[in-house]
Amino acid sequence: MISYDVVKVTALPSRRLSVRFADGLSGQVEFRDTHLFGVFAALRDPEFFAQVHCKQGFVEWPGDIDLAPDAMYEEIRARGVWVLE
Repeated sequence: MISYDVVKVTALPSRRLSVRFADGLSGQVEFRDTHLFGVFAALRDPEFFAQVHCKQGFVEWPGDIDLAPDAMYEEIRARGVWVLE
């Protein structure tokens, strides 16, 4: 069974994240401007974006903003990067 638990996340320049999963899979998440609306609009602020952390296997920010770990895992496993556009 696949574990989608994220064990490490680091904010990188240009609205990117480096993530590592419990099984050792690692890759990046890239946010395009076209994805930064609604709940994700707060991520336009670089200081807020840098507050990313992983808690109980999820990548999240203050204010209940998080990413779906299963979708992230599958895209990173297939392509090495999950581009959110």
